[in-house]
Amino acid sequence: MPDLSTTWMGLRLRNPLVAGSSSLSGTPDGLRALQDGGVGAVVLKSIFEEEIAAEYDDAVSKAARKGMSLESYDYYDYELRGERLSEYVKLIQEARKAVSIPVIASVNCTWSNEWTSFAKDIEAAGADGLELNMFFLPSDVSRSAEEQEKDYLAVVQKVCAQSKVPVALKIGSSFSNLAQMIVRLSHSGAAGLVLFNRFYSVDFDIEKIAVTGTGTLSSPAEIAGPLRWIALMSRRVGCDLAASTGVHDGAGMVKMILAGARAVQAASCFYKNGPGFAATLLSDLSSWMDRHGFRAIEDFRGRLSQAESVSPGVYERVQYMKHYADAAGR
Repeated sequence: MPDLSTTWMGLRLRNPLVAGSSSLSGTPDGLRALQDGGVGAVVLKSIFEEEIAAEYDDAVSKAARKGMSLESYDYYDYELRGERLSEYVKLIQEARKAVSIPVIASVNCTWSNEWTSFAKDIEAAGADGLELNMFFLPSDVSRSAEEQEKDYLAVVQKVCAQSKVPVALKIGSSFSNLAQMIVRLSHSGAAGLVLFNRFYSVDFDIEKIAVTGTGTLSSPAEIAGPLRWIALMSRRVGCDLAASTGVHDGAGMVKMILAGARAVQAASCFYKNGPGFAATLLSDLSSWMDRHGFRAIEDFRGRLSQAESVSPGVYERVQYMKHYADAAGR
């Protein structure tokens, strides 16, 4: 059998398949099911900054209606944030008892100085790593792209300085100069970058005349963006790269590793097919390696990256080539 073992953000994994953060990884039973399915590591369900802020705002509003003084607000702030963090610390501790594979905590934040201190608590709870899931929607016209990008770097550097466990940063693709930003973040102290996050998308219900959300699960077609950027940046950055979004089968895993990914995150395919589907993905990967004579992941990782390509220009093409357009017209 081929050797599927690899490393991701300094952690030794039995294979490159990582269960991404989701409700499936939010309970000990869910974690055991993913481990039994065969994944090499799990990213726990995220703790959300917005949830803590919403709880805090609700408590403050209730306190104000009761006529409590402003001095009491600090108490609510401390108690609520501490309560949510305690719940998450308990999840990490339970996860460590439930599974033997690496457990990576996940913090989903927009902007906060709180997470730098929380990193120490997450580490003390026994997490093997921390994934910082960060995104600032570039809709604030009063702040320049440079200002927003400095915020990313500042948060990562502060968290990495507070944490002894490896830190990965999961990002979106909405940067003014994506390649440059990926390189800068790769030298910020992070042990890994995950390309890319999948965000809530807005839709309209034209009968109810209301704002709604689109489907939460990814589709196989969404692999194109992460695949291109993993291939473009592989062997040009100062940390590990992992792929995320659009991986629904073994072929998708193979593509991401050929592009240069050290790990491949999946979540939507487990919602659709169950945690046991991990065994199918890994079987497909192993069979493909057998067919092509590869004995280990490193034998082919990055073989189709731009750095290794004889035709590097194809990765940067954004228009359809003429013969493709001609073929479509026939």
